[in-house]
Amino acid sequence: MSHAPSPTPSEALELLLSGNRRFTAGTPEHPNQDAARRAETAPAQRPFAVLFGCSDSRLAAEIIFDRGLGDLFVVRTAGHVAGAEVLGSIEYAVSVLDCPLVVVLGHDTCGAVAATRTALTDGVNVTGYVRDVIERVTPSVLAARAAGLTEEDDIIAEHIRQTVDLLLDRSRVLADQVAAGRTAVVGLSYRLADGSARLVTTHGLPTGVTR
Repeated sequence: MSHAPSPTPSEALELLLSGNRRFTAGTPEHPNQDAARRAETAPAQRPFAVLFGCSDSRLAAEIIFDRGLGDLFVVRTAGHVAGAEVLGSIEYAVSVLDCPLVVVLGHDTCGAVAATRTALTDGVNVTGYVRDVIERVTPSVLAARAAGLTEEDDIIAEHIRQTVDLLLDRSRVLADQVAAGRTAVVGLSYRLADGSARLVTTHGLPTGVTR
């Protein structure tokens, strides 16, 4: 695999957002999806971003950001809830693979957030491991309530912010990478209907970096 210089965190974010703009416009380029790229990436990987998103089947990262093989290191759980395995995967990507960008990707009509809101409002008892997902989303919903947020989009955005903060609070490896300027962490919110991803929060990017 070629050893071109890794993009900066800002450049990595622009690669993602420009791909999303192509996707929403219906003009995807499908980069890095051919036999040559397959052969190039077989010996090693050098993804330019970690994509930590919801497991929702409508959030296929390489499609909605118009990327290909070896571009993204993807970690997914329902409601993008983070446990030890998630943190370890992200730390591997930033410390071993030198990913300059970590993205938390949430979306509207998130089932995990909706189930958590219902459980808190109606006292619905959820069994099995789904309860663990709801327990991990609960702090975000409670934080949104405390802030007076009632609209779905605002609650989803708060859950994304809470997840970003949790990653930085719990992972010293990630926090140190951000403090050193080697990695940035951002939160994006995806709209299922139009396919657009908007910036919710950033850590480690220059002031004024927006969509």
